[in-house]
Amino acid sequence: MAARERERHPSEPRAVRDCVILAAGRGTRMKGLTESLPKPMLPVAGRPLLEHILLALRAAGIERFVLVTGYRAERIERYFGDGRRFAVRIAYRRQEVRDGTARALLLARDAVDSRAFVLAWGDILTERSNYPSMLAKFAALRADGLLGVNWVEDPCRGAAVYVGEDGRIERIVEKPPPGTAATHWNNAGIAVFSSAVFEHAAAVRPSPRSEYEIPEAIAAMIAAGLAVHAFPLEGFWSDVGTPQDLERAEAWLRR
Repeated sequence: MAARERERHPSEPRAVRDCVILAAGRGTRMKGLTESLPKPMLPVAGRPLLEHILLALRAAGIERFVLVTGYRAERIERYFGDGRRFAVRIAYRRQEVRDGTARALLLARDAVDSRAFVLAWGDILTERSNYPSMLAKFAALRADGLLGVNWVEDPCRGAAVYVGEDGRIERIVEKPPPGTAATHWNNAGIAVFSSAVFEHAAAVRPSPRSEYEIPEAIAAMIAAGLAVHAFPLEGFWSDVGTPQDLERAEAWLRR
């Protein structure tokens, strides 16, 4: 099966020029800050959070973006428009039903088609240098997936990523109960995939939280024999989920 999948989704080294950014959430932990703004539009160091992410990806060579919007979608769509103001092309897909990240990703399938692409979350900030490094690694690996990971005390808030000695991901567990993960690697919310991920995202079953989640699609890729590797991010990383995270991100960007 793996051979047949690889024939349908060739993974020769190639330049990646597409990106899907998941930006549908409100950010309830931000409390009143997201009453009228979606979290990706919260201002940080003079720009919306999402703009920092888009500009960093553009600097790494990304030219085409698909923004998956939801809560207060019009605020994002009006600000970024078709992308010409930022010297990129932007398309939009709205997630009308908040049923998980795998379903959000599938909304972009027609726009990405059979090309490899970056997948990013609209509330993740990291060092700009991580993006071109990930793209170069993905091109060299001839893999179907490269998942950014970061070292945390307990990955219970994200997804625990179990990495083998060869750098391949052996297992991924979404939101394990606190204290149960036997790994410190956390899904950092930035990845590069071949289009094979769409097929597996479409087959994901709902989690106990009744959501269709991308880690389940990654687990299915691994089970099918596709190569998904880990990429440890360097330097600053933040899931900007709380007002305190926002303050830390502001201080980092202003430095």
